[in-house]
Order: sequence, then structure tokens, then C-alpha cells
Amino acid sequence: MIPSWLAIGGITFLVAFGGFFFKPRDLKWAVQLERPHWLTFEPLIPVIWMVIFTCGAISAYIVWEAEPGSLKTWLLMGLYLVLELITVAYLPVTLQLRSLAIGTFVGFTGVLLSVLLLLAVLQISGWAAALLIPYAIWSPIGTFTTWEMIRLNPTEQ
Repeated sequence: MIPSWLAIGGITFLVAFGGFFFKPRDLKWAVQLERPHWLTFEPLIPVIWMVIFTCGAISAYIVWEAEPGSLKTWLLMGLYLVLELITVAYLPVTLQLRSLAIGTFVGFTGVLLSVLLLLAVLQISGWAAALLIPYAIWSPIGTFTTWEMIRLNPTEQ
């Protein structure tokens, strides 16, 4: 049997890096968009998401180990997975559709799911919930940035 930490870590890795296999055809579109002047941390965004996904995987592991195999735990694992899939889908969906509005919607969906997951996990483990705080803080920043880009690029909604 595969250890739970390996299964959770492997799935997290595959989903997170699986997004790199989708070659967005509209990268040129994204590069030419005007960005907020305060977006000075853009080169750090991949590192930030790597830390957030690692925290999420550790959180999922803690939850799994608290009640391994229970229906509630499986449902929470599904929510962790959906949250990661939505997060990874943000860039390809936004680029393929050339839509900052859709990107904002996808980001906001991630914000809502992260808060719901954090609250659900808090009932099981304070540490697991605390590990979701980076997502709950960073996701609104990314969503706000995309929303702000709509204002800066009104023809690219």
C-alpha cells in the first residue's frame, strides 16, 4: 500500500506541474497586458504558489491521518483536489479565452473554496487549517490583481 504522504504529495505534484503541459497559445496576449504598478513581485509568483501547494499537501496529509478513509475525509480530499485544479486552471483558462473577467471569476472561485476548506478542516486540526492560511491570503491578492488588470486593460475583459 502506498503511504498517504506519498499519494497526497504525488497527486499534488502531478496536478501542479501538469498545468505546464498545456501550452497556452495566447501567451503573447498576456505579455502585452498592462499590469498594476505595484505588481513588483511577479517573478516570485511561481515560488509563492510552490510554497502554497506544499502547505496544502501537508494540510491534506494531516487531515487524512486524523481520520483515514472516512467518508468525511474522502470528501475533504476531493475538495483539496478541486481547489488545486481550479488554481492550476486559472492560467490556461484565462489565456485560452483571453479573458481577464473569466480569470477573475476562476480566482474568486478559488478564494471561496479555500475559505470553505479552511473552515471545514479547522474542525479536524488547527495545524491543517493554519497551513491553508497562505492560500486564503494569497488567492485574494491574485484575484484582485486580475480584477485590477481589467481596469487597466478595458478592451481585454
